[in-house]
Formats: sequence, structure tokens, C-alpha cells
Amino acid sequence: MVNTVNLWLKAEINPTILKDYPFTAVLVDGIRTPFLKSGTDYNDLMAYDLGRYAIQGLLARNAVDPSSIDRVIMGNVIQEVRTSNVARESALGAGIPNTVPAFTIALACISSNQAVASGVDLIRSGQAKIILAGGTETMSDIPVRFKKKFRQKVLEARKYKSPLDFLKFLKGLRPKDLLPELPAIAEFSTGETMGKSADRMAARFGVSRKDQDEFAMRSHHLAAKATQEGLLDDEIFPVKVPPKFSVVNNDNGFRSDTSIEKLAKLRPAFIKPHGTITAGNASFLTDGASASFIMEEQTALSLGLKPKAYLREYNFVSQDPKDELLLGPAYATPKVLDKMNLKLEDIDVFEIHEAFAGQVLAVLAALDSEKFTKESLNRDSKVGQIPMDKINTMGGSLSLGHPFGATGVRLVTTAANRLHLEGGRYALVTACAAGGQGHAIILERYQG
Repeated sequence: MVNTVNLWLKAEINPTILKDYPFTAVLVDGIRTPFLKSGTDYNDLMAYDLGRYAIQGLLARNAVDPSSIDRVIMGNVIQEVRTSNVARESALGAGIPNTVPAFTIALACISSNQAVASGVDLIRSGQAKIILAGGTETMSDIPVRFKKKFRQKVLEARKYKSPLDFLKFLKGLRPKDLLPELPAIAEFSTGETMGKSADRMAARFGVSRKDQDEFAMRSHHLAAKATQEGLLDDEIFPVKVPPKFSVVNNDNGFRSDTSIEKLAKLRPAFIKPHGTITAGNASFLTDGASASFIMEEQTALSLGLKPKAYLREYNFVSQDPKDELLLGPAYATPKVLDKMNLKLEDIDVFEIHEAFAGQVLAVLAALDSEKFTKESLNRDSKVGQIPMDKINTMGGSLSLGHPFGATGVRLVTTAANRLHLEGGRYALVTACAAGGQGHAIILERYQG
């Protein structure tokens, strides 16, 4: 990958693709902790810890007075009850003054995408100049609670007045009421797991098991290559993990030695025995955090900071969570392109969230399908084919990992960095999410 000089750097921005916003939002910088498999080096840390590490890393790299930050916005999905507003707690833990407001967003896998979008809106409307947007997640310590009957008894016990009252506690309880209740992995509205939905979606668009394994292998090999060549160094901030404060420098989920033969041996994980989604072509449980500075353009320049990218148009979409749970990017992509008066061929960099290999390939097939375009998008002609060599060239969620609340900022940061590495102008970031929702945003390489 080399930097190239493009003619567009000397050209003025085409006014037909820009909206009339009072202020312009730019991405100044983005970082993340190394993303690690759950149960490994971050095993004893809270999402709060990872969040403050990411914020501290961002502050260490940028000459920004913490008191000048207008808002801290962070995504988080699996909430710890002690830090329900983990954005606020992480900000305080990172040394940001208590006068800076902070709030947490839960929008499944696109939580920090929404954090970015919320920051963009605050800046465009003139309500803020500096936004710290990020996300944090740990799957190493998920909240486990007792069954409802037992919880009701515990709440009732708060009203007991004497020791004899506690004799009533066990009345009506059965042994099964004492069993722990794990967080659901199925959609509340449909009762179906995301993996099962991905399996059905892959079948609908004719995505084979071999196609998925090949895409997964590609993701792992590209992540390994990018790590070895230092291409991810600009976005990863090393973490010193207590109590020994050993330094974690890189992601640990990618498998440089994976092969089609190894992946082919794995059994279906959701629809058995004929499903195509396996542990090898699905993203794994991940711990990690991300943080970014989104600023009003002139504010960034006045601080001596050079932005990486303009944050242009974005949208959020939602579909039927039963039959189109993970097809959000296929709906969001044409809408955001239309807003910018662009076509797929105008996009140089694509960063697509990889929940499952089958999900990504089904979205690509949908965008290139006349049938889907006419029946679902109500368009006369298909959106088109995205060249594989423009997609996730430094790996993706399948290999780098997917901490739910943090992935969106990772995607935006990687896309901006790739624009500079690869000499492109426009980047498209898109992601699916639980509940049948999706997101897309277009970045433009900063020309200053």
C-alpha cells in the first residue's frame, strides 16, 4: 500500500454532494485498545476499565484540554449494573473533568456508530465543538442473575422486620428457582439466534459454506498481514493490564495459520447438521474499547490538529428482524450514496462489519441483485458489485474481533486510516445490528 497523489486533491469539493449544514464535522483521530478474545488478558477488567484506557490513549495522543470537550458519548451493549452509564464512569476514570457531560448508547452492534452520528449532529447544529465518541465492551464478565421468582423474594425480603420473617423467604421457592439466568442470545422479538438468521440469509442468497470459509480465511490472513506490517499500529494503543501491568500490544483473535482445510472440518454451529455458519466463519466473543475525537473543522485547525477525514452523510435503517435481521447494510448503502450523489464505483475504501462471513457475502449479493433491488429497494437498477480488493483490506470483525459497543468507532477509524494509506477519496462504512437494524456513513479524506 502506498500513498498516491490524486487530481481531486487539487479540485474543489463538488457542492452538489454537500448539504447545507452550519458547521462541518471532521474525524481528528481514533484509537482502540487491542481487541482480545474474551477470557484472555482482559479477563479481570470491567468495560469501565477498557473504556477509560481508550479515552486515556486518545488524550495522550492529542493536545486537547479535557475540560474543552463538550460531550463524551460511548456505545455499550452488555451493561454492568454498577456502571450503567459507563461513558460517564470511564470519562471520570480517565481524568476528564466532572463538568463534561457523558452518556451511553445501546444500539447493539452499531452502538458506537450512533455515538459518532450523535457527535456529528451536535457539531453540525452548533451545539458542540469537540466530541469524544467511543465504545467499550467486555464479554469476559457478563451479568448473570437469578430467576425472577428468586429476585422477587429478595426484593420482598427488604420489608422483613424480624428474624422470624425470613422464615417466609423459602416458602414457594423450588430448586429450579435458584438456578442462574444467563443473558439471552436470541432476538427477543423472534426468539431466533443471530447465527440461525445468518444461516437462513446465506441460503437465501446462495452463499455456500465454501464461500464463507474462503472469506473468513481472507479476513484472518489480512489481519495477520496488517499486524505484521504495522498497518494497525496507528489505531491501536497498547494497554498495561494490572496487576502485573504486562503490556498488550496487538489483537489476539486472528489466526494467521488458518486454512480452508481447517475451516472445512468445523461443524455447523446453529442449524445442524446442514447449516453453513461455524465457529470459524463467525465473529468471536471479544473484549475491547475504542475512542475518537470528532470536532468542528475550524476548531480542530485552531488547536493545531490536522483532521483525517470529513464525516459526510450517514443513515440508520431497520427491517424485519425475522427474515432480514442482518441485511441492514444492503438498505443503508444505496440511501447514503444517493444523499451524496455518488455511485459504488466512486467509493475507494469499504469497511463492512463482519458479524458472519455469510452475512457480508449475502449483503454483497443483495446489492448486486436485480431481484432484491426491485422487490426490496424499489429501485430500477441494482446498486452494483463491490470489488473484493476494496473491502476490509486489513482484516475485519471476523479476525480482529467484535466488542459490540466498540466496533463502530473501530470501523470509522480504520476507514479513515485506509484512505490515507491507499490514497483514496471516499470511504463507506456500514454495519448490521440486532433487531434488524443497520447503518452506513461516508467519509471523505481530509484535503487540508
